Amino acid sequence: MRVLVTGSSGHLGEALVRVLGGEGFDVVGLDILPSPHTDMVGSIEDRDVVHAAMAGVEAVLHSATLHKPHVGTHSRRHFVATNVAGTLNLLEEAVEAEVAAFVFTSTTSVYGRALTPAPGAPATWIDEATAPIPRNIYGVTKKAAEDLVELFQFQHGLPSLVLRTSRFFPEPDDQAETREAFTDANVKVNELLYRRVDLQDVADAHLAALRRCGSVGFERLVISATTPFQRGDLAELATDAPAVLRRLYPG
Repeated sequence: MRVLVTGSSGHLGEALVRVLGGEGFDVVGLDILPSPHTDMVGSIEDRDVVHAAMAGVEAVLHSATLHKPHVGTHSRRHFVATNVAGTLNLLEEAVEAEVAAFVFTSTTSVYGRALTPAPGAPATWIDEATAPIPRNIYGVTKKAAEDLVELFQFQHGLPSLVLRTSRFFPEPDDQAETREAFTDANVKVNELLYRRVDLQDVADAHLAALRRCGSVGFERLVISATTPFQRGDLAELATDAPAVLRRLYPG
């Protein structure tokens, strides 16, 4: 199977190219930046580039994106052009090419304000049933792109899966107060409790989605490290999270 991987020079895209290649897939990498894992250099914002990249392709793994660390360096219009219009280009060309699977890399950042409980309320439990309330242009554009994927599945029967991945990017946290209070390694390990995931698991999830996409049709799925918490921990997590950790991990 010939598979197009967008964002192939990025942290996830490179991993996807390597994993798919190791599984015997014929992989075409597309990115705006050259790399050993990129076959075509160009932007998904350019419909002609996308058309050329789709030649002979039977499935698409769409990981190219402007993501959370770019919020401070790129304009809102740039986010819309890449994350929304770029995704639309890929979907339209995927329908024309009659691809058998379209896997879209989204983010748990679409949940946004839903992640923060009201004052005095228990900690929130986030899963696929939680309604997103994006808090920034990144979340807004990724949610819009998700909706486009769902629309194309409904209107054109394009087998599609949306993977809402937790954080896996290697950059330091985008919030200055977090960077100043904790080391980067501490932040990332702490996030594995509730909003991070290992890159290998993300790549494996994409491979599983690629193989199952045709039988599922459409679904939004959260991809995250397994939390050690239970719903019964939510009230105490909101008031004394360290106490919950001491109980779960004595010493």
